[in-house]
Amino acid sequence: MSQESAPQGAGADLVLSGLTKRFATFTAVDDLDLRVPQGSFFALLGPSGCGKTTTLRMVAGLEEPTAGTITLGTDDITHLKPYKRPVNTVFQSYALFPHLSIAANVAFGLRRRGRKQVAEDVERMLDLVELTGLADRRPAQLSGGQQQRVALARALINQPRVLLLDEPLGALDLKLRRQMQIELKRIQTEVGLTFVHVTHDQEEAMTMADTVAVMNAGRIEQLGPPEVLYECPATTFVANFLGQSNLVAGRVVGGSGVSGGGDGGDVVLDVHGATVRADRARAVVAQGDVWVGVRPEKVVLAPAGVAPPEPAGNCLRGGVVSDVSFVGVSTQYLVRMPWGQELTAFSQNSGHHERLRTGAAVDLHWSPAHTFCLDASQDAAAGVEPEDR
Repeated sequence: MSQESAPQGAGADLVLSGLTKRFATFTAVDDLDLRVPQGSFFALLGPSGCGKTTTLRMVAGLEEPTAGTITLGTDDITHLKPYKRPVNTVFQSYALFPHLSIAANVAFGLRRRGRKQVAEDVERMLDLVELTGLADRRPAQLSGGQQQRVALARALINQPRVLLLDEPLGALDLKLRRQMQIELKRIQTEVGLTFVHVTHDQEEAMTMADTVAVMNAGRIEQLGPPEVLYECPATTFVANFLGQSNLVAGRVVGGSGVSGGGDGGDVVLDVHGATVRADRARAVVAQGDVWVGVRPEKVVLAPAGVAPPEPAGNCLRGGVVSDVSFVGVSTQYLVRMPWGQELTAFSQNSGHHERLRTGAAVDLHWSPAHTFCLDASQDAAAGVEPEDR
C-alpha cells in the first residue's frame, strides 16, 4: 500500500514502537513503546514538557518522528499526511469557524470531502453532544462548554478510528470541566471509539480514562488502570505527581524479601526507630533502604497516646500539628515529626470528630495494607509541582 493512500483496514489497536522525537539537542520523546487498545479511553498524563503533546502530534501527523513507527491495526501511518490519517484531533482552543453556523462547523469535514447530504449526520452528532436545537447559532453565541461539544461533534462526524484530545477542557472553569469529564466519558462509551486524551490534570485522567500512562522526560514512568497507579505507584515521580504522598526514609529489617524473615506477606521496616509494616505486593523494593509511602487520606490522626477509633497497625508517634487548612469536604493537616519532616493527613469533614488545632500533639496511624515501598535512590521530591515543594 502506498504511504500516501488512506488506510483501509478495520479499527484496531494504536501501537507506537520506538517512537522518538528530537529537536536539535533536546529529546522530547525518547524511544517510546505504547499500545492503546481499540475502543479504550486512554490518557497520557504528565507535567508540561514531558513529551505528551509531542507524542499526540506525531500520531496526528503534525510532527514527523525522528525514529520509530506508528501503526493502527495493520496499517503503518507513520509518514501519512495528516488529512490521510483515520484520526481527528480536538484542541483546547476548539478552532471553530466564527462566521459559520454550528451546523456548518460540524459539517465542515464532510463537505470538504465532497459529501452533499449531511443534514442527517449533523443532526445525529448534535443530538449525541446534547446540542439539539442550536444548529443555527454562531460559536460566539455559545458557552465555552457548548463550543467544546461542537468541536467534539465536528471531529466525531468524520468517523475517525482514533480521536485525539489535546488538553480539551483546559479553557473551562472547574465546575464545567468536571461536568464535561463525565460527558466525554459518556460519549466515548456510546460511540465506542478509541480516545487518546493528553492532560496534565491528574483528576481529569483518573476520572475518564480506562488506562493512564504517566509520562516524564519523554518516557513512560508507569502505565495501568488509574486505581492501580494511585494505590501502587512504581516510582517516586508517580507517587507525587498522581495525587500526594508522604515519603519517609526507612529500612527493611524483616519479613518477605529478607533472609530468615518469617512475617508472611508483610515487609517489616524501621522508620526513625518505629516499626512499620507494608504488604509485600506493594513493595517495589523489599530490602535495604527504601522510601516508605502512604497517601494522606489513609492517615488517621489521634491525640498523642490515644488509640484511633479503628485499629490501624502502623503508628508514628511524636507529631505536632503545624498547620490546619479547611478545604470543604476535608481538612488538611501538616504534622511536624521529631526528625523535622512535615507529613500530610486529610480528615474528612463528616462531623464525627473534633478538628485538631495547631500545636496539638498527635500520633499518625494507618494500615499496613496502605503502605508502599519505593527505591531509596530515587528523588523523594520527583513529580512534586514546583509551587508545592
